Amino acid sequence: MSLVAMKIPQNVSVAASSRGKALGRALAMITVIGLSLPACETMKNTMDSMNIFDDKNEASSSTSDASSMDATSEPRKSAVLEAGVEPVAAGSVGYYMDQQEARLHQQLSGTGVTVTREGENIVLSIPGSATFTSGSSNVASNFYPVLDSVVIVLDEFSQTYIDVIGHTDSKGSQEYNQRLSEKRAKSVARYLETQAVISQRVVADGMGESDPIASNDTSEGRAMNRRVEIKLKPII
Repeated sequence: MSLVAMKIPQNVSVAASSRGKALGRALAMITVIGLSLPACETMKNTMDSMNIFDDKNEASSSTSDASSMDATSEPRKSAVLEAGVEPVAAGSVGYYMDQQEARLHQQLSGTGVTVTREGENIVLSIPGSATFTSGSSNVASNFYPVLDSVVIVLDEFSQTYIDVIGHTDSKGSQEYNQRLSEKRAKSVARYLETQAVISQRVVADGMGESDPIASNDTSEGRAMNRRVEIKLKPII
């Protein structure tokens, strides 16, 4: 009896101890979870502020960027306005471009430069053979007086964008022709700027051989395709 009596308390004591340890572990886990929840919430709030969880914030950010882009969608116009150029008055664009076209015809008569009206825009087509020596991107000095005549009109009609675009024929590689057309356009644009045409009005680019106006199968056609165009657009 004494042995049994001694075992029972020992077994009960062991069982109670095990239950106590298990209960302790459970309480510890609950405590950890309880403490972790605020931490998780804090973490989520932090991530929300970094725009990781919140899709609405992302959409809002995109809209804000789009608004910024809208505000600067006409950087060229902003630049010319900041330079002191006023846009053409509403309702006067047609008359303004008519007068400019007439002056260009007057100034460029007999120079080999063609003046073409395209809607409210004017295109001056300058033969490459008259402007550059073969393979060169430097404006020929004997062509300066012709460009000076263009500058006279550009000064009188300052409310005009000036796009200078180089073109080549199809002889040679496309890469070479593209580079040559860009260099020639930049040379003409640079000359205009040296004659006090404000740089904010001028943009230079090259089209290489991609925009022919005649067949490249004949020498005459290739000569027509080798050209620099000056496109004049009203600032409105």
